[in-house]
Amino acid sequence: MTPAVGQQRDVYKPPLQQPAKPRVHANPRPATAEEFEDDAVLKGVLLDNTLLSGLELEIVEMEQSRLTGTRMNGTTLERCVLGDLVCENVDFANLRARDTSVLRSTITTSRLTGSHWTSGQFTDVRIEGARADLAQFRHSKLRRVVFRETNLRQADFQFAELAHVSFENCDLSGVQFANSKMSRVEFTNCTMLDIGGTAGLKGATVRGPGAMELGLSLAREAGILIES
Repeated sequence: MTPAVGQQRDVYKPPLQQPAKPRVHANPRPATAEEFEDDAVLKGVLLDNTLLSGLELEIVEMEQSRLTGTRMNGTTLERCVLGDLVCENVDFANLRARDTSVLRSTITTSRLTGSHWTSGQFTDVRIEGARADLAQFRHSKLRRVVFRETNLRQADFQFAELAHVSFENCDLSGVQFANSKMSRVEFTNCTMLDIGGTAGLKGATVRGPGAMELGLSLAREAGILIES
């Protein structure tokens, strides 16, 4: 059937690529904070309520490991690789990570408030039930990432590149997307009040009440005054 004049033809979009699951060591060994130093390589370790706050680390690799109740708040990571991790109830608040990669990992019920992930990459990552308000992902590349039921209020994605990324039931109030680039990005049932840099959302799909909220931000940035 030929669509009516002005009606757009439905275009099939394949489902988003989903993150690969982390490959965690079957029997991780307990590790201590003393093992964390520059150039360290840690594979198959268990960090259970370990205190790693305030450390300054460069070129550290941690893979196939499990973190539970670990505190990394205020820690600095430079050119590190975090791969195949399962993180539960981890405190990443105010962590500063630069040129750092997070690969094939899950982060659940954790705190990322005020953390900075600058000029790095998130690939095959799930973040669920977390607090990531005021977090920064500037100049980072996110591919096959799921944010689910996460507080991202006033987070910063400026100049970030997002591909196959989904935001599900998240609070995105006040998030900044200026100069970001998006390919296959979906927002579903999210709160999207006072979004900044709405032009950076070009190419994204928005479902649920967030679509109406986003419209107000688009109008504001276009200089349109809406009066009831």
